[in-house]
Amino acid sequence: MSPSRHSIEQEAVSAYVKHFGASPQVVASAPGRVNLIGEHTDYNDGFVLPAAIDRATAVAVGARDDDRLVMNPGSAQDASFSLARLYPSEQRAWTDYLTGVASLLQGRGTPLCGANVYVYGNVPRGAGLSSSAALELATAFALIELNGLAIPPVETARLCQQAEHEFAGVKCGIMDQFISCLGRKNHAMLLDCRSLAYEHVPIPAGVELVVCDTGVKRALAGSEYNQRREECNTGVRILSSKLAGITALRDVSPAQLHDLQGLLDPVVRRRCMHVVTENDRVVRSARALREGNLSEFGKLMYDSHLSLRRDYEVSCPELDLIVDLCAESDGVYGARMTGAGFGGSAICLTKQGFAEGVIARLNAGYHGKNGEKASVYVCSIDDGATVKRVTPGA
Repeated sequence: MSPSRHSIEQEAVSAYVKHFGASPQVVASAPGRVNLIGEHTDYNDGFVLPAAIDRATAVAVGARDDDRLVMNPGSAQDASFSLARLYPSEQRAWTDYLTGVASLLQGRGTPLCGANVYVYGNVPRGAGLSSSAALELATAFALIELNGLAIPPVETARLCQQAEHEFAGVKCGIMDQFISCLGRKNHAMLLDCRSLAYEHVPIPAGVELVVCDTGVKRALAGSEYNQRREECNTGVRILSSKLAGITALRDVSPAQLHDLQGLLDPVVRRRCMHVVTENDRVVRSARALREGNLSEFGKLMYDSHLSLRRDYEVSCPELDLIVDLCAESDGVYGARMTGAGFGGSAICLTKQGFAEGVIARLNAGYHGKNGEKASVYVCSIDDGATVKRVTPGA
């Protein structure tokens, strides 16, 4: 069982005291996420269906009497920056996520006070569970509270997305930051990534969610992720010559794409095919959850994975093996890769009481390229980011 959010926050506070020799003033935490369905649709103004999970990053902060931002993630050495000179690092370091958030908060016109920052959490890095968004949101909530700012949650999510664009170099959509900020326990979120209208959709009782980390690490910045975005944009530019008024693949129906597919080269056509059909799958999946039709939901999960493998080409042999092993297991509704791909994690939705059998099958049948085992665990669906003042000695 994963540690509770409260225990993660307490560990961050305790580690801060040990490292900096005083109590922090604020502790904030934000969860990782799984995307149940709707992959690579967010930056195409489409629909997604993520859920926050019970793995989180906590950030404990205390004010300093200078302009330094001093940060530590449990390492021997601090990273220290002047708040007057915050820039992306040349080597794309973990600190970019924090300095990016601080820089953009200051860009709103209010200087921040100097701060000591201690980071602690259990969202695996590079596993497709959005450890970056969890770190960004926890940092933002902590610095906002420490400095007495009033920023609405949706605006905070947007600011964190911008930080990832400008400081981490990843042109991500809004989904990760949005669900980490506004998730609800035992609910998925149907999010319209264009309007940011959202609905919390209850997860039916009697199911378990298994997450399987392949151990294949992804490097999104400078990878094929940004290339996929450009291929989608190319498709929109070409299709707009025949479809007046479209600004994203969100505006294209499956029927329209079928009729106009001859305009597109084979690669761009496959990218567009995935996004257009995936948007349709998300809407149908949310309806299936509302109706308690888990068999239909599971089928759509498998269809999504097949599309990501064949058309969007972001899966990998390890992810495909996990999905195949899940499909062969008893009590499984569906399985698919989650996250941007190129490694990371897959998820599996099972009937209550069948998760352990799936885990046993994955442990027996999965071997990575170097013979390593996958990390497999059952996740519960948790709330979004929270922040609180710390009482010294409490």
